[in-house]
Amino acid sequence: MSFLACRVFKDPDVRHQLLDIEIDDLSAGDTIIKVDYSSINYKDALAASGRGAIMKSFPLNAGIDLAGTVVESSNAQLSQGDRVIVNGCGLGESFDGGLSQYARVDSEFVMKQPQAYSGRESMIIGTAGFTAALAIHRMEVNGQTPDKGPIVVTGASGGVGSFAINLLSKKGYDTVAVTSQSSMHDYLKKLGATEVKTLSDLALSDKPLAKGSYGGLIDSIGGETLSKLMASIDLWGNIACIGLAQSPKLQATVIPLILRGVSLLGVSSTNCPMDLRTQLWNQFGQDTPLPDFDSILSKEIALKDVSPYFDELIDNKHRGRLIVNCQ
Repeated sequence: MSFLACRVFKDPDVRHQLLDIEIDDLSAGDTIIKVDYSSINYKDALAASGRGAIMKSFPLNAGIDLAGTVVESSNAQLSQGDRVIVNGCGLGESFDGGLSQYARVDSEFVMKQPQAYSGRESMIIGTAGFTAALAIHRMEVNGQTPDKGPIVVTGASGGVGSFAINLLSKKGYDTVAVTSQSSMHDYLKKLGATEVKTLSDLALSDKPLAKGSYGGLIDSIGGETLSKLMASIDLWGNIACIGLAQSPKLQATVIPLILRGVSLLGVSSTNCPMDLRTQLWNQFGQDTPLPDFDSILSKEIALKDVSPYFDELIDNKHRGRLIVNCQ
């Protein structure tokens, strides 16, 4: 049986190709899944376009998310027909990913689909929504509360930023959405942003300690912006660091950490422990409100049509989430 996959090669340049492959072409694993939906994340776009060193070996199918149905598994806890999710855990990086009509994975990475939402909705959430939920979880475990002040969210119109704004607002936080695109203001307000600003609007100081204007920060861009925003976080606030779109470098002082008790928290969705991963996915619709799926979804596309969207996503031409119908 052949099926369509978005496969990435290196020969010597990195390139992707949509082509028919066989089950035997897939990475080893004890569970075969018929993929119903996947998504395009920033990391997928970097991998498939060759604009980032994401994959550990070649060739591999792209896609760090999938939702689908178990075809067969040697794990007794999984049965044919079970609806499941896989995200992160090396999917689309170390072994074949979800931008394919079938995937073969180790069952230790497979989660049962929560009943509170559908497989399609789980891919609107995807790694982006999961990362936002993980960031908020880490902050709240460390004492973040709405009364500490507004949370700044950089890269707010992207997938993670959109979910962060929406989830934080549903949990009672004031938020400051930071975007360079004036066309995104209405979109971010609709998601629940209290204020929408550009970086220049923030008037960030070069001082090691500025006025404590914000209760916390979810940052997806790193670099100078993160360095300067650290100085403006108020007493016992938390910073969740989730990305490096601007730069991986951090040139800051420890002064906000030792004089205000500010905490810098790393958020790694790829290798989040499986028990916490499962807990957070199952909290959507329970302890964590369901997001506004229709507002956050930018577009649903067919697997055969994914190619143009990799560069478009990197070039910031889409807001929210892009999901892929693999059926």
